[in-house]
Amino acid sequence: MNTKGDKILDKSLPKIGEKSLFTEELELALENGSVDFVVHSLKDLSTTLPTGMALGAILKREDPRDAVVMSKKFKDKTLTTLPKDSVIGTSSLRRSAQLSRNMPHLKVENIRGNLNTRLKKLNDENGPYAAIILAAAGLKRMGWEDKISQFLEPEEALYAIGQGALGVECRESDWKIRSILEPLFDLETTLTCVCERSFLKTLGGGCSAPVAVSSSLKKTELMITGAVWSLDGQTLITDTSKSKLYLPNDDGEPPRKCPYQEPRLYCSVIPSYKISSISLLGAELLGKDLAKSLIKKNALDVMSQARNEILDSK
Repeated sequence: MNTKGDKILDKSLPKIGEKSLFTEELELALENGSVDFVVHSLKDLSTTLPTGMALGAILKREDPRDAVVMSKKFKDKTLTTLPKDSVIGTSSLRRSAQLSRNMPHLKVENIRGNLNTRLKKLNDENGPYAAIILAAAGLKRMGWEDKISQFLEPEEALYAIGQGALGVECRESDWKIRSILEPLFDLETTLTCVCERSFLKTLGGGCSAPVAVSSSLKKTELMITGAVWSLDGQTLITDTSKSKLYLPNDDGEPPRKCPYQEPRLYCSVIPSYKISSISLLGAELLGKDLAKSLIKKNALDVMSQARNEILDSK
């Protein structure tokens, strides 16, 4: 099933300027009962789902990093060793902003299309691109890891909210489907992604401003770094937050001193026997707190300016 985002390939995603670009048609099919559930790349899914819809599972995350694919003529290069004014292709504002800030010797140009299309454009002898930047997860799932020239570590480039994770959307009232999906929840992925999605939701971001994260769960400590950039990358607002979570014991049972939390959705995620409401609440609050920290540093002004610049360029 093709979505609007799949069909409009002559504009960058921010310039299209609509929410649910890659999900609207799928969610309509879910709503009218044509399908029982929909599998999404979580980074494409809005932090607020339509009424009656929920995330019935979040699967174990693939590599969340960005990956560089070099054209054949630069296969032995890295981003730092590419010649001055080499053109890097990406459709992402956050990648463009980070590249402009960290590697000013490079030029960034928009590139759209599926993986095959982008790789074909990259290796066009008459094309402009020295390299393109893609999600490592997409390349790995296609079995194309051998095409990756360089991984960008979070210290070099923060990644998109939910990048590398798959989310399964279902009708909140469909208990049969929910029971089938529930065992698919991955604890670490779900908690880190709820934290990331809460961060983005509080900021009110999307693909219309450069926003990125990096998160990790080590034992019971959840940590997240978030950042907002101006379009040219010259303004950066960032911070890191961490918190201890109430997590299940090794036998899968909740901790004995687990406060009661009324069940609800957490950034559209349904609590399950694998992941308690109190764990999800902790992740959600941490993401919200980080966003509030950036807001105090004028992140919303930076994001508003970015959106205005995009509108002016249409």
